[in-house]
Parts: sequence; C-alpha cells; structure tokens
Amino acid sequence: MPANMNPKKNPMPTQEPAVRARNFDEVALGYSEEAALDEATRCLNCKNMPCVSGCPVNVHIPAFIAKVREGDFEGAYQVIAQSSSLPAVCGRVCPQETQCEAKCVRGIKGEAVGIGRLERFVADWHNEHETTPPTPPAPNGHRVAVVGSGPSGLTCAGDLAKKGYSVTVFEALHLAGGVLVYGIPEFRLPKAIVRREIDTLRALGVRIETNVVIGKTMTVDELIEDGYEAVFIGSGAGLPRFMGIPGEALNGVYSANEFLTRSNLMKAYRDGADTPILHAKRVAVVGGGNVAMDAARTALRLGAEKVSIVYRRSMEELPARKEEVEHAMEEGIEFRLLNNPTRILGYMNPDDRRDPKNGSVIGMEYVHMELGEPDERGRRRPVEISGSEETMDVDCVIMAIGTSPNPLIKSTTAGLEVNRHGGIVVEEETGATSRPGVYAGGDAVTGAATVILAMGAGKTAARAIDEALMPRSAE
Repeated sequence: MPANMNPKKNPMPTQEPAVRARNFDEVALGYSEEAALDEATRCLNCKNMPCVSGCPVNVHIPAFIAKVREGDFEGAYQVIAQSSSLPAVCGRVCPQETQCEAKCVRGIKGEAVGIGRLERFVADWHNEHETTPPTPPAPNGHRVAVVGSGPSGLTCAGDLAKKGYSVTVFEALHLAGGVLVYGIPEFRLPKAIVRREIDTLRALGVRIETNVVIGKTMTVDELIEDGYEAVFIGSGAGLPRFMGIPGEALNGVYSANEFLTRSNLMKAYRDGADTPILHAKRVAVVGGGNVAMDAARTALRLGAEKVSIVYRRSMEELPARKEEVEHAMEEGIEFRLLNNPTRILGYMNPDDRRDPKNGSVIGMEYVHMELGEPDERGRRRPVEISGSEETMDVDCVIMAIGTSPNPLIKSTTAGLEVNRHGGIVVEEETGATSRPGVYAGGDAVTGAATVILAMGAGKTAARAIDEALMPRSAE
C-alpha cells in the first residue's frame, strides 16, 4: 500500500463543545477503522525508528502501525502489549506530541503521524473483540511487593508478572488505579477502561489488595520480613500544595487533588452521591497544568456558570497539553493569564463580609504580572506589577499548583533517602533506592509528572528487580 503523504493527520472526532461541557461522557470519540487505516498509511516505517526513542516504554511503534495498515488490529495490539501494560490508557492521556510524535519524521514538513490516536484505536478494538484473558506464565518462585496501583506500580507489576513473579500490589484506596481513577476525569479517561486494563493484569496473576496504607497498615520493613524479596514503591505524589496566602482555609477552597478525587473516585457529580462537593457558580482554578484543565472542565460540568484559569505566566509557558487547552477554550473556560492570586476573600455574616480568616469564599484578589529574565530552567520569571491589584468575584477557588510525595513511607522506612522536595532518591538506571531490595519510581520520585513517564520508571525497576532476583534461582 503506498504511503499517504497528506501533511495533516486524520482529525479525532469529538463531542460538540456545547454538549460535552454539561456531561461527563468521553470527549474524544476515537477513530473509525477507515480513519485508522488511512492514518496508518502516513507512517514511513523509518529504519532508524526515531519515534521509538521518544517513547518512555519503548513501544515498537512502526511495527504496530504496520499491523494496522495490514488490517491486523489484534496483531497490532500484541505488539504494543509487549512493551505497555496500559495501552488503552496511554492512547488517551499520554502527551504524544512532546514524546513519540515529536520525533516523527512526518512532523518536519507537516503533522506527525497520529501515534496516540492509533494506539487508542488498537487498544479499544482489542477490548471490544477479544474476550479471552491472557494466560499467566509458569511461576518462577520469587515474590515481589508493589506499593501503589498507579501507572508506575501497575507497569512494574505487569512486567514482573509476565516473567512468572508472584506480585502483590498494595493500594491505600478502595479502588485500584491510583491517579488514573482519582485524578483524571471520566470525560478524558473512562474508568471502565482502567478497570479493563487492571483486570488484564489480574488475569496474569497480579494480586491487588486495596485499603492497605503502607506506613500505617504495615510498613515496607514488614513486607520484607514477610518474605517479599523486593519492594517497588510507586505511591505517587498525593500531597497537595497551597500558595500560603490569606483565606486558603475558607469554605469553598479546594486542592485540585481533593476536588478531583471527590468527583472522579467518589462520583460526587452523581445525584445521591455519598460524598459532597460544592456546585459553585463562579470558579477560579489557580495553575496552568493538565490538572488545572481537568479541575476547570470538571467544575464546568458540575454546573458552574463561569470558570476561570488563573495563571501567572503567558500562554507560551502554559504547561498543559495543547489539546486540553483547546478543549477547555472551546467549552468556554476563561484564561486569565499573567495574573497571580494574593488573597482569598470570605465572610461569616453580613457585618463581616471581607474577613479573610473565616467563612465562605466570595472573591479573590490578584495582581497582574509581567515576564522577566529566565530562571534556572529557562522559563521567564513572572514579576509582579506594582499597584495592579484587582478583585474577581468567585465562590470557589481550586488550587492546582502541584503536589508532593506523601512523607508517610519515608518516615516509616529505615534507610530510605529522600531529596529536599520529599521525592525518594533512586539510581536512574535501575530505580534502586538507598535501601537494599527497595526500588521506587513515578511521582514518588519525581513529583507530579506524566502517566507515561511513571510507566517508564515502573519498567526500569521491573527490569532491575528481575536482573537482581533471577540469578538466585540459578544457584
């Protein structure tokens, strides 16, 4: 079949903005078989495969796309599954535009091949047509514990299970999936997709124990004493950050973590849900990353009349994915750029309406910013413009300015070194920590990052654990 030299990738069908802004159904609708076949012919099957070098889990991208081009969709899935334990997830939330697609040769004179869209199509086709669960391999006699069932933990568990390890995943919450179930909204990642991916891992023999808080229910030391030969810590970065400005203790101020967990995991958007959530009319979301977009778009779907993203830099520095920003704009979310909050306003009673210490949110003060000299990372520093203070009327403020690793595991594990940000210190090549037999990866090491980078860290640790344990069986 000749190469399709169309400079544009096949567009992704989506719900209309006015419709999707008021429901929690998935926004992107996925490729049809016709669109997938057409997009696959845009791949040039480069011999040096630059796209693979941009993939943190090293999916053999040209090989799976070649299978799509042949119409062998199940064969394409099997190629992806050799490297990725969560293909349907990655096809939806992975920032392909800055990773594999950024390396695509077709992107030099046009748009890159829609690698992520093809991965999603292949995974969805498999989930719809293949009902036979995978066969677990013969056990190799080794036991490994995984702390946390987010992307890094699930990837590490899946890679080890495929090699015959007895793997138990310990999850603090009542559902497995980590950030995939509590952080990413249904309209971006349907939870049925996550459950299906986890069920595949269970079929491989992975055991998942929920409601187990490592550091409270049991410690890493106790896991090792219990006979686990290695422990992988993929506990994420669930400790929210705040700005430290007056008024953050007011009713109606959320961390993005709490707001999204209430909606995504606890289903607070449903009528009759057990967990409450504020159905505010005027919402300000502070921050400019993917989490800020998720929080803003969730607030809109919960009935907000006006939602504003408040970010202290310009659009060029906005760290969220371009696609998520475009979707937010299409849905009517306002972007207040080069603005920075200084105080949240609230009241207890009509005689005390501007007391920042008590009561409920009624407004937020902010200042205008301008960009100064670049910082150590090359980003221009935001500088406050003196005398530019203004006030906006809001009844809910959501802080989406980042998260840190929870200190619980560090404080209960002997000999575990962490950096000044609370991240566990590891060897980059292996994920090994300062504690022998203990490995770590994902947000617990780096702080909040992407799903696919966490998966890459889980693969790295799984490979190192296998290399460390398997020689014992040959003695």
